Amino acid sequence: MLLLNKLNITNQLELNKAEEKISKQKAKQLFESGEINHIEVGTFNGLAQICEGNGRATRIWLDLMLKKEVGQIIDWNVVDKSDYLTAMERSTVKDIEIKYLLKGALTDKINDREIFMKGIDVSYYYEGYSEFRIEDL
Repeated sequence: MLLLNKLNITNQLELNKAEEKISKQKAKQLFESGEINHIEVGTFNGLAQICEGNGRATRIWLDLMLKKEVGQIIDWNVVDKSDYLTAMERSTVKDIEIKYLLKGALTDKINDREIFMKGIDVSYYYEGYSEFRIEDL
C-alpha cells in the first residue's frame, strides 16, 4: 500500500529525489532569511542534547539554532561520516561522544554562506542523498 503525497509521486526513488531537492531549497531559504523560532536553551550542550537521534532536518535546525544562540555553527565538512553515524547511534545511551565530535567542528564563521551550504550537502551525504548540490538549486 502506497501513501498519498502532495506531489503525487509513487516511485520511491523519485520521491527521495523530490524530498532532497525541496528540503535543500527550504534550508537555503532559512539561511538567507535568518528566520527561526526562538527556543530558550542557550548553550551548545543544551542544543546538542535536543538534537540527539534525529536526521537531516535536525542538523540544519541545529546549525541555525547554534548560529542564533551561541554564535557558532558546525562545519560539517570536517565531521567524518563514520564517526558521526557511530556517535549518533550511541547518543541514545550516552551523548558525550556526539557532543565531543560536534564541539570539535564548531566555527565562528556563522555568516560564511559556503560553509553552511556545503554543510547541508554533507549532511545529506551522511544519509545517502547526493542527487542535488544546494548551490545549484
